[in-house]
Amino acid sequence: MKKFKELGLIEPILKAIEEEKFEEPTEVQEKSIPKILDGKDILAGSATGSGKTLAFGAGIIQNSVKGEGIQAIILTPTRELAEQIKMALKKFSKYKPLEITAVYGGVPIDRQFRRLKEADVVVGTPGRVLDHMQRNTINLTNVKTLVLDEADRMLDMGFIDDVEKIIRNTPRKRQTLLFSATISGMLEHIIKRYLVDPIKVDVESYVDPSKLKQVYYDVPDNLKFSLLVHLLKKEDSGLVMVFCNTRSATDFVVNNLQGNGIDAEAIHGGFAQAKRNKVMEKFHGEKALILVCTDVAARGLDIPNVSHVYNFDLPDDNKDYIHRVGRTARAGEEGIAVNILGSRDHDAFGRILQHHEITVDKVHTPKIERANITWRQPPKQFRKGIRSKWTTKKRKH
Repeated sequence: MKKFKELGLIEPILKAIEEEKFEEPTEVQEKSIPKILDGKDILAGSATGSGKTLAFGAGIIQNSVKGEGIQAIILTPTRELAEQIKMALKKFSKYKPLEITAVYGGVPIDRQFRRLKEADVVVGTPGRVLDHMQRNTINLTNVKTLVLDEADRMLDMGFIDDVEKIIRNTPRKRQTLLFSATISGMLEHIIKRYLVDPIKVDVESYVDPSKLKQVYYDVPDNLKFSLLVHLLKKEDSGLVMVFCNTRSATDFVVNNLQGNGIDAEAIHGGFAQAKRNKVMEKFHGEKALILVCTDVAARGLDIPNVSHVYNFDLPDDNKDYIHRVGRTARAGEEGIAVNILGSRDHDAFGRILQHHEITVDKVHTPKIERANITWRQPPKQFRKGIRSKWTTKKRKH
């Protein structure tokens, strides 16, 4: 705890950090917290799991006063990340209580009105924050700190106009903290226009390449799912994340895993927010060990102890591959990224190998039994990732 004290944090925050069993600050915390407490704008390149929530959260908590209106607003790309940040800030502010609320879509907006009137800190997705602005149910005139978390992802998702509208409705004299895994052209526009003499904080990747093993299997399309079932049943693994490119593929995989006696849960944007929250609670609590998901879960969510990442579909975006495999081999732990290639995955896999200096070893496909398929799509639709109604006629895969 000595090093946390040296960063300038007050005792109530230090006490909460100690109770969370954080022993030493991470690189991003050590480099940014003193500057944040000093009121400087920050431009930080930081990966998921590097400790950035505490980095910006400590400054917000230390510099906010309960009952003086919304003094900090944190924008995030996804509902799950907004909820995760809210819960983390509540833990860190345990001994300096603040009203911290999260606002995002998928839940009734009127339930958020009262909480916004009482809030000191707001965490939200751009669309829902903008919706509250248009309804005059959020007051940003007292904002002292604006955080753009996973900024590159927000812009990739098409939120740039919403983000700029929100920024323009905060006071010109404010602190802006921008955290992003990558810096793109659109992000440079945001930085130049809205940050004032930002201090750049570069940190090493939280993923340890020496601990991450990456492999691939090249199989016929009709064996992809059977191989996944075989590997999940045979390998000694902890928490597992299985990535698919579409909601329909996610549903296909999770329903058929369950049909083959594998306890798996799914999460994607098509689920009601309450269900998404419930699934993440089970996975965080290790009550479910296999999470099948789209890239909504690849960015931002801090899920420790993931031992295996499976790419059932290879992502079209090269950056998404890095973020997916970055879910494992973190904090000194070993991890494995497994790519299951069918015919439609080779182009994307080739682009990934060209853009990133990584080593992915080919593994010989073991002898496997064909798995049962109880939920299916017509093959053509499945290849194209088009959603359709499932049929429940059993057949052998």
